Parts: sequence; C-alpha cells; structure tokens
Amino acid sequence: MDLSYTPEEEEFRARLREWLARELPGLPPGPSPDDWPGRRAYDLGWQRRLHDAGYADVHWDASPTIRLIFLEETEKAGAPYVGANFVGLLHAGPTIAAEGTDEQRARWLPPILRGEEVWCQGFSEPEAGSDLAALRTRAWRDGDQYVVTGSKLWTSHAEVADWCELLVRTDPSAPKHRGITWLAMPMDAPGITVRPLRTLAGSAEFAEMFLDEVRVPVAHRVGGENDGWRVTMVTLSFERGTAFVGEVVACRRVLGELAVEARKNGRWDDAGLRRRLGRLNAEFRALWRLTQWNVSAAEASGGVPGVGGSVFKLRYSHARQELYDAAADVLGPDCLDLDRPWTLDRLSSLSYTIAAGTSQIQHSIVAERILGLPKGR
Repeated sequence: MDLSYTPEEEEFRARLREWLARELPGLPPGPSPDDWPGRRAYDLGWQRRLHDAGYADVHWDASPTIRLIFLEETEKAGAPYVGANFVGLLHAGPTIAAEGTDEQRARWLPPILRGEEVWCQGFSEPEAGSDLAALRTRAWRDGDQYVVTGSKLWTSHAEVADWCELLVRTDPSAPKHRGITWLAMPMDAPGITVRPLRTLAGSAEFAEMFLDEVRVPVAHRVGGENDGWRVTMVTLSFERGTAFVGEVVACRRVLGELAVEARKNGRWDDAGLRRRLGRLNAEFRALWRLTQWNVSAAEASGGVPGVGGSVFKLRYSHARQELYDAAADVLGPDCLDLDRPWTLDRLSSLSYTIAAGTSQIQHSIVAERILGLPKGR
C-alpha cells in the first residue's frame, strides 16, 4: 500500500486547483432545492464545464488516485457537487465502463460526461431493500426485447432522469442471486409511472416507480442474462468505495466550522464537547486514510474498489450521524431552526445507515468476505 502521491499526481492537483480558482467565481447562483428541472440544468451545466476543461472523464479513465485527488480538491474548493449526475457519474457510468460492450460504452458514456443525460437507480423495492436479491420486478424475453413489470422504491433522481440502471428478475426458478439481470431502461418508455417521495429533510430526490409491461431492448442489457448480481456487485463497490470521498472532505470542513461556532457561542468551554470534537477529528482523519487505502487497493486490482468499501461505508455512516449530533449540541435550541447551517444535514444523516446498503448488510459483508465467518441465514 502506498499512500504517497507521485510528482505527476501532484502536478494534476496543482493544475486542477488553478482551474477551480478561475472557474468558480463566474458560476451563477444555484437554484432552489425544490426546483428539480433547474437543479438538473445547473448540475449538467457544471458537468459540461468539467468536460470542456478535460476533467469529465476522471471517474472512469483516470487512476483511482487521480479520482481521489479530483474529488478532494473540488470539495475543498466548494465546487458544485455532482447532484443529479450522481448515479450516472459514480454508479452506472463506471459499471458500464467496466462491464459494458464497446457499443454500450460509446452510446452511454459520452452523454454522461458531456452533461447531456441523467441516470437514476432502480434497485430497491418495497419488499427488497436490504435483501436486494429478493427483488420481484419481472422481465421476460419477447424477441429482441425484455418486457418488464414491477415496482421500485427510493429511485434516485427518477423525475429528471433519461435512463435508469434497472435490476430485474429474468429467471424466477433460479436461486435468487442467479436469476437477476442488469438493464439500462429509457425513462421515456411507455408504461413507466414516477411518483416523487418527500424525505424528512423536505427534499424529493427519491421516487417510487411503477413499471407496467415496459419494453427494454435486449441490447440494453449490461453483462449476461441472469448475471446481473455480479454486475451489481461492481456497481455497489463503486457506490461504497469512492463515491463518498467528497463527503468525507465535507465532514472534515464542517468539523472545523463547528469548532469556530463553539468558540463564538461559549460552548467551547465544555470539556466534554471538546473531547467529542477531538475524537471526531481523529475519526475522520482515519476514514480519510482508509479511503486512501481503498484507492490504493483498487489501483492494484484494476480500478474496481473491493470489500474495503464496506468497512468504510459502515464506519462512515455512523461517524456522520455522530458529527451532526455534535452539531446539534453546539447549536443548542437553534438546531431546530431549519434555516441554520447543519440542521438539514443532520436530518439527512439519519438515512446513511440505510442508504447504499444498511449497516446490517455491511456487517455481514465484513464478517463473510473479510473475516471468513460462515454465511448468515
């Protein structure tokens, strides 16, 4: 494992910093959180700027270390987050890059990189969330098409998406992990109904989706028929491996801001709070090192993150909740004011032990694939 950076990597960092310093002051203000068409346009506009400057392909064509540097520097500079591009850039795109055919990569990857198309994720279902392999959405072959019927839940950015990375069951008689197929579904296909879901924080970036005999070309299948679980593990390794890098940097920044606020409002005099913030500082420094370790391991294995991503996801989810609990302690009664910094982030942090694989699932992965314990029932 090598946690140092080469001269070429440091040169990339310096060049990126210079570009961000020139570009960010000219950005227009962001849209309202409830304006999803506006947010889509804003996020795609930022992606187009990255593309035109030569930074759009770092998620797939660059080394994991260069990806790490890119995510670290853009977050430190306060650049726009990927937003509506999240699934395409960090989940579906890397999966297609790793598992797709030449024709699929040529069709889907350039529009994502140019900021022209948005993807959503159709994995979870009402009765198949933590146990993803228990999904029931059915797809059967009809010539050169699959006919899909079922429903999905927590479909990220479905209301503004052009494509959906969709998991379907193509062989109901096979063991549940072996009868699944990964499809790219056009969101303008007949038979799709999308209903936005409002979260505790008041946002609506998730939706439930109903599929009534939706036709998807067989050519849109990524990987083999009934090989979707293996392809999905590639997707989830990206989701749990490097997709949270920017958020770790953001949490470290928030921790510093909390210390400043505590000094201003007198809470810094509480020795217990100082110890709490100090421990969280050590926690996030360790998580950053773990991220570097995961990136180094991915570099050695061809670029796909491994099971170390589950170790990271497990601890990060809880550390993020602890961070925003500390924020509430610093703010006192003001933590109930939704217009104050960190309040909405505290509400959203409650979902992190569920989203992208529950903590219970991460415990099972660590136990079975790292510790070698027997598979749970």
